Amino acid sequence: MTRLLLGLGLLVALLFAGSLLIGPARIGLGESLSALLQGGEHPVALVMREVRLPRALLAVMIGASLGLAGAAMQGYLRNPLAEPGLIGVSGSAALGAVLAIQTGFAASFALALPMTALLGAFGGVLLVMLLAGPRGTSLTLILAGIAVSALAAALTSLVLNLSPNPFAASEIVFWMMGSLADRSMTHVWLALPFMLVGVGLLLSLGRGLNALTLGEDAAQAMGVGLRGLRLRLVIGTACVVGAGTAVAGAIGFVGLVVPHVLRPLVGAQPSRLLWSSALGGAAMLLAADIAVRMILPDRDLKLGVLTALVGAPLFLHLILKLRRERI
Repeated sequence: MTRLLLGLGLLVALLFAGSLLIGPARIGLGESLSALLQGGEHPVALVMREVRLPRALLAVMIGASLGLAGAAMQGYLRNPLAEPGLIGVSGSAALGAVLAIQTGFAASFALALPMTALLGAFGGVLLVMLLAGPRGTSLTLILAGIAVSALAAALTSLVLNLSPNPFAASEIVFWMMGSLADRSMTHVWLALPFMLVGVGLLLSLGRGLNALTLGEDAAQAMGVGLRGLRLRLVIGTACVVGAGTAVAGAIGFVGLVVPHVLRPLVGAQPSRLLWSSALGGAAMLLAADIAVRMILPDRDLKLGVLTALVGAPLFLHLILKLRRERI
């Protein structure tokens, strides 16, 4: 376990350095690190500080958050096909952002779009909690999440359908594909507090998730409060996924792919998967963001498109594997 965490940490550090070095402007390793550490108003320092550093930081923050939330969701629901978007957070955040773009509120000030997306995410989670009820089971939570996701998707489609011009519609569609391009440190500072709160809540679930592997009755007999566990899970997931979607758009499949890949390496205890999935998610999103800049450097290939191309085949593999096991 320790070797795995050290290996993943080293991989994240290498990819983070690679993310800082890759871009249209060819800047050497020594020059880029010197400019980043010394600061100043030199063009190289501005590129490193205002363009590449926030992009790399957001990749680490969002990837780690999605990986951690995916491991927590799969542990709570005891289902390898679960992912953070299952409770409707991503769809609700996307609906809030789409409404901001459609009404023109997104152009009123720099943070209008991510703040509206955050409000949408927390509104969606509140609706899920109301629908699931205080004594609801994991099944009612899933059904409530599916209902809120479907409602958010329907309202997003309605907004697109009523778009007054093709430019607004294309802006909405491109935002929903997810991207880390043109982000600044302002986006980092906006998302960071919510992600810290969410990561703290999700990392505190380890003991309860381990107990849940024996069943809900056994977990309650061991002193685990299921209502409190579910509340921390939902609020933590809302904080990390809502903040990530608010600043980068919808990026799917990280929370599904990373825990599934790492689970055979950490054993059967869900608590051991939390930290490794966070590091694995950061590594996956850093690698994906580097790839979108190298595959088509002259085209704006969206990050969410690439993660979906990687995640969708694995999702199909999981379904076929489950079918074979049940035969």
